[in-house]
Amino acid sequence: MAHKSSRRLRSPTTEAPAARYTLMALAFLFLTLFLLLPLVAVFIEAFRKGTAEFLAAFGDPDTLAAIRLTLLVAVIAVPLNLVFGVAAAWAIAKFEFKGKAFLTTLIDLPFSVSPVISGLVYVLLFGAGSVLGPWLKSHGIEILFAVPGIVLATIFVTFPFVARELIPLMQEQGTGDEEAALSLGASGWQTFWYVTLPNIKWGLLYGVLLCNARAMGEFGAVSVVSGHIRGLTNTMPLHVEILYNEYNFVAAFAVASLLAALALVTLIVKTALELHYGAEIAAGRKH
Repeated sequence: MAHKSSRRLRSPTTEAPAARYTLMALAFLFLTLFLLLPLVAVFIEAFRKGTAEFLAAFGDPDTLAAIRLTLLVAVIAVPLNLVFGVAAAWAIAKFEFKGKAFLTTLIDLPFSVSPVISGLVYVLLFGAGSVLGPWLKSHGIEILFAVPGIVLATIFVTFPFVARELIPLMQEQGTGDEEAALSLGASGWQTFWYVTLPNIKWGLLYGVLLCNARAMGEFGAVSVVSGHIRGLTNTMPLHVEILYNEYNFVAAFAVASLLAALALVTLIVKTALELHYGAEIAAGRKH
């Protein structure tokens, strides 16, 4: 009787060892074939002709210009998304207002819209046939096929990352700490800097990290608005495509390996932040 009871109370997620090992083997096989091997292939192709050829690829002025532009776009887009993400998360998590659900939906819009469509939106807004295009041109303002267009497209595709990371965290924390600080005489800015910001620091860093990774690796939206002008509007992903289409495989994979290395660094930092971030959420739930 006891034996039947123990079988009946067994966890539904408990599987036989053979089933567990089979699922683990399939998962590792999938990751090896579709993630690990392509990543290794990038580095192998980059160093196929030796270290000298690899380093020579980064001496090309167009490659250096692509690297500088990629860093410039990230330096502009990430801080702007940080400010927007904190403000949006603060409003959604801490206040009740009309249109709150609509704002939350808008934040998720870039996740559901193709990046290419995002780029086309800016073409429709600032192109020669648009309402704003002729006016901007008459005043000497260049948006499309210039740095501002690339920055705008990058901001659009990356702005959900910080907000989406902070909203559930701030909702979990509630408003108790802020209300206590205000009741003790703290101003709004003091409450934000000394109460809210320390409580969300790991989530904020995690969101910024993901935002930066996407900003540096974005291809679709940037490809539409950049014009592919070598040395001027090509970011690193676009430059890789051009080099590969020109059969300059060593240079293409060398630049691609730099992006892959940045992705690996991002993964390592992301894992470290997850450990701190997860521990902080667990500690908050205990209290």
